[in-house]
Amino acid sequence: MVMSGAAVMTHDASIGAASPPQVECIDTAAIPGGGVLRLLRCGSSFSIQFGEDELMGSDAYRSEEALAELVIERLGERCDRILIGGLGMGFTLKATLSSLPDSSSVVVSELVPKVVSWAKGELAHLYGTALGDPRLTLDIRDVHDVIAEADSSFDAILLDVDNGPDGFIRAANDRLYCNWGLRDASRALRPGGVLAVWSAYRDDAFHVRLEGAGFDVQEIEVPDEVSAERAPYTIWLATRPEIAG
Repeated sequence: MVMSGAAVMTHDASIGAASPPQVECIDTAAIPGGGVLRLLRCGSSFSIQFGEDELMGSDAYRSEEALAELVIERLGERCDRILIGGLGMGFTLKATLSSLPDSSSVVVSELVPKVVSWAKGELAHLYGTALGDPRLTLDIRDVHDVIAEADSSFDAILLDVDNGPDGFIRAANDRLYCNWGLRDASRALRPGGVLAVWSAYRDDAFHVRLEGAGFDVQEIEVPDEVSAERAPYTIWLATRPEIAG
């Protein structure tokens, strides 16, 4: 959803029809370490943008749901504790909560506090009851730090903090996708656990890095539900091998 323009709807009496809704920037959020996110609204649609690039739109979210569904389907009953990197508009979180039993727990690590404010305010209708779910813990800090401190703590780690496996939002995010960052993720997972990474594009070099970090890797394409002409999204499911014996 790429949007630009003025902030009000107008009506042209000469043609007797309302013009298309215009775009309104309804809030901004400072990113720790530099940069700004913008929350845009166009009619009933919302978009979170970084510069001229959209990070998340309320009209296209099937791949964000798939990020959770593919992992939970793979892990089955052993999926008890999940870490989600990036709150976004809550689509991955809702898909996760809807598929897990009451005994499970979900940690969402969100770097930008204002994103949580949007979730409780302007975007609350997208979240429904998710933020009040007793299984949820919100951790307002860098997901890298949560991963680095964990030791066989999670059954799954779901990353959707950039537009792909590189530090797009901020250079420090490269730590999540480099060789040693992937080894940290492997240590944070329980044996047989899954690291899932969402991307707007393919990246063969990242696939190789995942394998180099000791993961068994499956690459899945998810079509864009809005435009069949757009290249599909990519989700990597990287499984930490079971420990023998």
